[in-house]
Amino acid sequence: MYLIESKRNGEWILDPGLAMALQEYVKDNVFLDGDILLPYIMQPTIQIGKFQNAYEEVNQPYLDENDIKIVRRETGGGAIYLDDRNMNFSFLLKGDHNLYGNYTRLYDPAIQALNKLGIEGLEQEGRNDLVLEGKKVSGAAMTLHNGRIYAGFSLLLDPDFERMVLALSPNQKKISSHGIQSIRSRVGSIRPYLSPEYQEITVEDFAEYMICQLLGVSSIEDAKRYELTANDWEKIDQIAAEKYNNWDWNYGRFKEFEYQLTERFPIGTVSIGIQAEHGKIADIQIGGDFFSTKDIQEVEEMLIGSRLKKDDLLQALMSIDLTNYLGNLTKEEFVRFILSEKEG
Repeated sequence: MYLIESKRNGEWILDPGLAMALQEYVKDNVFLDGDILLPYIMQPTIQIGKFQNAYEEVNQPYLDENDIKIVRRETGGGAIYLDDRNMNFSFLLKGDHNLYGNYTRLYDPAIQALNKLGIEGLEQEGRNDLVLEGKKVSGAAMTLHNGRIYAGFSLLLDPDFERMVLALSPNQKKISSHGIQSIRSRVGSIRPYLSPEYQEITVEDFAEYMICQLLGVSSIEDAKRYELTANDWEKIDQIAAEKYNNWDWNYGRFKEFEYQLTERFPIGTVSIGIQAEHGKIADIQIGGDFFSTKDIQEVEEMLIGSRLKKDDLLQALMSIDLTNYLGNLTKEEFVRFILSEKEG
């Protein structure tokens, strides 16, 4: 099995768009005489499924404030939180199609490797989850692509439960400690189950250990590698720029949707109805029991055509004094309201 690390100039690629572009490029263009292992790690990121509407899945203001990225993958499924405290492993496997759909076989090498670190009681639950004492510590997926099985799984070494629940809760007003406890009850962490001598293992050392175990080598230096060329990197950069780091792919791909929001502010109740097309405001109506010295329709007209993105909305409102329309409600508060999900 060949190793293709998600590294550039010896450093892990943490940018989610670039990491996803590397995976896409390899699965579409790199065909070797053996299987391929592609480990990767990301900065805090929400990865959404191909068919999901980003605005229904995330707490966008929280993402903006905490520099959490969002990236849409090429496969279906739900939204997941990834960060640099956990590892992910993808595989391109050729020939043995009896493996396709067999998650027990996919997980077996990882389970054996984790057993050597002192972890006992790992169980496969459902079709594609790995659990410890009933808590999920891994999720797997696989598909067929260009005659190969494209598969992968995560390993939750040390997940940040608080960030996970805050980032994935579309309505920030419904977030509470109960929500975080709920996540903790369903999602687990590998670290507490490690033998004492491995309790302080870093994510980088954990990654290196798992890579060696999955490849069947005693040292990372013994791994059989495919080194990405300058030409490979040029094409990977292009995929990242045109797709995975492109707002239109991550947010604007969803053709059309509508939503309504209502919230009580010191100025009174404000309600908004928005019709969006490809992530841009196609129509908007603002109402409520607030007082306004100017026609609120002027604000509506300014916002039409804007992307549902904080900077774009603020730019659209830059030329007006919002106090003439919504009292002491600031532009930042108003934009945060627009990007929140409705209550209830």
